[in-house]
Amino acid sequence: MEKIINSAQLEQVRTIEQKAISEISMESRPAYHLSSPVGWMNDPNGFSVYRGEYHLFFQYHPFSNVWGPMHWGHCKSNDFVKWEYLPAAMAPDESYDAGGCYSGSAIEAAGEHVLFYTGIIDRYLEDGAHDYRQVQCIAKGNGIDYCKYAGNPVITGENVPEGSSKEDFRDPKVWKEEDGYYLVVGSRAEDGYGQVLLYRSDDLKKWEFLSVLDQSRGEYGKMWECPDFFSLGNAYILLVSPQNMRAKGYEFHNGNNAIFLYGSYDRPTHKFEREKITSADYGLDFYAPQTLQTSDGRRIMVGWMQSWDAKFMNDFLDWSGMMTIPRELSIKNGQIYQNPVGELEKYRKSKVEYIGKEITETTVLDGVSGRIIDLQVEITEFHFHHFSIQFAYNDEYEMLLQYNYIRKCLTIDRTQSGLIRDVVCRRKMTAQPLVSGGLGEVLKLRLLLDRYSVEVFVNEGEKVMSSVFYTPMEADGIVFDTDGTACINVIKYDLCV
Repeated sequence: MEKIINSAQLEQVRTIEQKAISEISMESRPAYHLSSPVGWMNDPNGFSVYRGEYHLFFQYHPFSNVWGPMHWGHCKSNDFVKWEYLPAAMAPDESYDAGGCYSGSAIEAAGEHVLFYTGIIDRYLEDGAHDYRQVQCIAKGNGIDYCKYAGNPVITGENVPEGSSKEDFRDPKVWKEEDGYYLVVGSRAEDGYGQVLLYRSDDLKKWEFLSVLDQSRGEYGKMWECPDFFSLGNAYILLVSPQNMRAKGYEFHNGNNAIFLYGSYDRPTHKFEREKITSADYGLDFYAPQTLQTSDGRRIMVGWMQSWDAKFMNDFLDWSGMMTIPRELSIKNGQIYQNPVGELEKYRKSKVEYIGKEITETTVLDGVSGRIIDLQVEITEFHFHHFSIQFAYNDEYEMLLQYNYIRKCLTIDRTQSGLIRDVVCRRKMTAQPLVSGGLGEVLKLRLLLDRYSVEVFVNEGEKVMSSVFYTPMEADGIVFDTDGTACINVIKYDLCV
């Protein structure tokens, strides 16, 4: 591979981020969730394997803690838990991406790491017309430095279905099959609603449009962002992030969602038949997830742990934005299950365990506290209306997880977490106890706490709720409470990363 010469713009970004990383205290960051090196982070990009290591890029504005012209930040890991910051990979420094290097994906091909991204053309022509378009581009590199292809863009608005938007056409996800390379990209159809387009190529440069995989049909939001398409068990899954959705019960919330579309796929005709749709995460902060497949066949997903409508972490910290723990996806009885990658377990220390603990009032258990922990709680007796876990707790602050047994409803609530903004603080989801053969009901909760976030995995990954919060670190208590009698099993580990 020839030596890559970076633009002056990219070199400036790298100088800024290197200095800022050294000045930001590690104690102010999550311990095992990836956070922005400096400035603003949003969507995960380019989640891929290259030369045996896991690479993750991200939408990035290094110059401030708010969204701005998009760059690509970069990091890598050997185990999905410990991440190493690498120099920024791309800056918006070409005519076809001067408006930003938007989201995309990556693949290893012929020994090179190939990045696919959306370039933003945003300019005024001599006649005063505003020329705004989104086009798909590639860059090739060695895992550190990347050179944009001289023939960019490789997919333009000229090869979209008739009536489709050239302004909302973004976020390519690429993968390889036996007969070539395939790519899905988010789009807006003629009816103004979201859709996902499928393309094929022999060489990653010339792309043929194949089909519209699926459409919103006026039901599931407007623009469909950040599509991903993969098989899981016997099903095919189309993963998209719809914008401007309206709430439907506890399944979908207002605003920006991330959803799984389950279905079947006929490869000869490139037709996807939708069978059902569920949310990918039921919490307050989850968007734009992307997956990769490991060499041992696992499907791993990571998402941006923030909401576009609740951008408050930059009020408190010198960085803005973090990712979820990478999650392994599996499918059981037609349902996607998500669990933290198994690699996290090797960082567990100082086990504390209680079996058959009866709770009849506000209860604190010796040794069960902390803000960087893996907490597992099983409720095995349900003689109550409400059962709650307060965490990140002291006399002034708390995060609240509450289970309503009558309604089989789990609520996460950050109202008292120290917020100074009028943002959404509470979200609910249905949570049915499991029936454990001959042993009665059990509700299994696993809380991953990491300084300023929580991810709640219910019933071994059947559903997940993610939330960020800013609460001073001295608020590290955990309190159990009920309005009746509950019996619980508790296991707590410190996570030492």
